[in-house]
Amino acid sequence: MKNLTKPILAVIGFISCALFSQQAQAMPMPSGAITFGGAVTYGSTAGGLNALTNAGVVPNGLATATFVMEWNSSDVAGSTGDFSDIPPETSVNMAGPWVFNPSTPTPGLWSVGGFTFDLQSCTIVSQSNSFLHIKGIGTLSGEGFEPTTAIWNFVSTDPDNTFGFRSTTTTVPDAGTTAALLGLALASVEGLRRKF
Repeated sequence: MKNLTKPILAVIGFISCALFSQQAQAMPMPSGAITFGGAVTYGSTAGGLNALTNAGVVPNGLATATFVMEWNSSDVAGSTGDFSDIPPETSVNMAGPWVFNPSTPTPGLWSVGGFTFDLQSCTIVSQSNSFLHIKGIGTLSGEGFEPTTAIWNFVSTDPDNTFGFRSTTTTVPDAGTTAALLGLALASVEGLRRKF
C-alpha cells in the first residue's frame, strides 16, 4: 500500500493543478493589409531652412522633399483581413507634419476604423524629381487587438503630390517564454520520474 500512495498522490496533485489553474487568453493580433491614396503638400528643410514653420512648398519636385507638410486628402483605397470592414473611400486621419528625412517617430501617423499606426522609423528607398519611396516600421493597435508590429510603404510617383500608402502586419516571435516554460515542465516531469 505504501508504494501505491506516492503515485496516487502524484495523480491527484496533477489533476488538481489541471482543474484549478487559470488559462491566460491573449488578445488576437490584427492581420491583413490596408491601402490609402490621396494628395499631400511636401516641404523641404534643404537650403538652410531648419524649422518646419519656415519651410516652403518643394519647388523642385520630390527630389528635395524632407517632410509632408499637409495631408490634403487621404482615403482608404482597399483593405483585407481584419481591415476589410473599413469601406473604400473612408477618410483617414493623418498626423502632420510628418518628417521622413531624417526619420522621425510619429505617434498616430494614421488612424481609421478603430486602428491607429504609430510610426517608429522609416527609410528612404528611392527619391528623385518625380518618385519617392519610403518604407518603415511601427506599431499598429486597435480595439480588441494586441498591439502589433506593422511594416509599411509610402510611394509618391509624380510632382503633383499624389501618394499611395500600404500597411501590412507582421508576426514577431515571442522572446522565448514558451520554450522556457516547456523546458521547466520537462525538467519537472524528469524530477518526478526520479522520485517515483
